[in-house]
Amino acid sequence: MEKINQFFKIKERKTNLRTEIIAGITTFMTMAYILVVQPALIVGNAGTITDVNGVVISKEAIMVTCALVSAVITMFMAVYANLPFALATGMGSNALFGGMLIAGEISFGGIMSMTLISGLIFLILTIFGIRDLIVKTIPKNIKVAIGVAIGFYIAYLGFKNSGIGTFANGISAGDFTQPSVYLAVFGLILIAVLNAKKVTGAILIGIVVVTLLGIPFGVTTLPDTIFKVPDFKGLGNVMFQFDWKSVLTFSAVPLIFTAFCGDFFSTLGTILGVGAKAGMLDKDGNFPDIQKPFLVDAIGTCVGACTGNTVITTYVESSAGVEAGGRTGFSSIVTAVLFLIMIFLSPLVLIIPNAATGPALIFVGFLMIQGVTNIDFSDFTEAFGPFVMIMFTIFIGSIAGGISAGIIAHVLIKVLTGRFKDLHPFLYILCVPLILYFIF
Repeated sequence: MEKINQFFKIKERKTNLRTEIIAGITTFMTMAYILVVQPALIVGNAGTITDVNGVVISKEAIMVTCALVSAVITMFMAVYANLPFALATGMGSNALFGGMLIAGEISFGGIMSMTLISGLIFLILTIFGIRDLIVKTIPKNIKVAIGVAIGFYIAYLGFKNSGIGTFANGISAGDFTQPSVYLAVFGLILIAVLNAKKVTGAILIGIVVVTLLGIPFGVTTLPDTIFKVPDFKGLGNVMFQFDWKSVLTFSAVPLIFTAFCGDFFSTLGTILGVGAKAGMLDKDGNFPDIQKPFLVDAIGTCVGACTGNTVITTYVESSAGVEAGGRTGFSSIVTAVLFLIMIFLSPLVLIIPNAATGPALIFVGFLMIQGVTNIDFSDFTEAFGPFVMIMFTIFIGSIAGGISAGIIAHVLIKVLTGRFKDLHPFLYILCVPLILYFIF
C-alpha cells in the first residue's frame, strides 16, 4: 500500500485510497453508458451490420473493443500522467461515422483510416507543441458551434432510434401506441429528473430502468447467459481494419477535420474544466504538464483506430470522480478495472434496447447543445458561420456537410464584408477541399 501511495502521490495530494476508489467507481458510473451507446451508433438497430466492403461488424465486437481500449488508455493516463481522468470513445465522431456506415456511405475500414489519421495529426501536434497555434487558427465561435451541431445530430439519432420521432417522409411524431416509444419518453423524463436532482450516473440509471421495464412489455429480450468470453472471430473483423482508398477522396477532408477538431478541443476543454474543479490549474489558469494528458489522448485515438474504435477522448464525466474527491491516477486505475470487467458481461450490455439508448442519446445531445450560449452573437460576421453550421447539420442530417457549410459561410461573410484580415490563412486553404466536397 505504501508503494501505491508513493507512486500516485496520494498523501501529497491530500487524499486517501478509500476516496480514490469511490471516485473511480463514480467516474465509471457516469460514463459506462458509452458501452451501450457506442455499439448502437456504429451498428444501429440490428445485432450486426455488413459494410460496403462486405465486412460484418457486430455489436458485441464494438462493445468489447470499446471496453478494452477504454480500460487500457485510462490506465495509461493513470500511470503516465497520474491524473483522475478517464477516456473512452468520444460522442460526436461516433455518431458521424456510425450514421454514414449504416447508410452505406463509407466502409468500416475507411472510418478507422480517417480516425487514425486524425489521431496521428493530434499526436504530431502534441509532440511538437503546436497546440496554441491550432487554438488560434480556428475562430472561437466555429469551435463552439462544432460541438453544438454534433449535439443536435446526436439528439436527432436519439429521436430516430427510439421511435419518438420519424424522419422518413418529413419530420413527424412516432407511433405512441408502441410500448417502446412511451418507455423511451419515460426514460428521457427519468434521466432529466435524476440529473436535476444531481444523482450520480443519471444516464446509466435511466438506461438500466428502461431496460428492466422493457422485459414485461416484450421490448427487452433476456440473454441465455450473463457472462461470456468474447467472440474472437468477431473481434478480428474490427481490429486493424483499414481501407485507405476511402481517404483519397474530397469527402474525407471534412470528416478527418471534424474528427480531429472534436477530439482536440473536447480534450482541451475537459482538461481545463476538470482540472479547475480539482484545483490543478496554476495562478494563470493553465494546466501544468498539459502535454501529458494530450499525449495520452492522441495515442488513445491511434490505438482506438487499430482496434475498431472511433476517436478516443478524455471524458468530461471525470469531473464526477473529481467531485467525489479523486485527485490521482489511482481513481483512473479503478475506472479502468471496471471497464475490463465489462468485457465479460457483454450479453448483459447487448440486451439493452433502443428504447433505453435513445433517451440517453437525446440527453447527451442536450448537454452538448448547451454550448450555444458560448457563441458570441454580438458580431454578425462571427455568428453567421456557426448559424449556417448548426442549421445545415439539423436540416440536411449531416455533421460533415454542416461543418463544411459553416466554415465556408464564415470565410465568405468575412471576405465579402471586407474583414478578410480577421481570418487565419489556414482557413482559406481549408475551404478548397470543403468546396470540392460539396461539388463532388
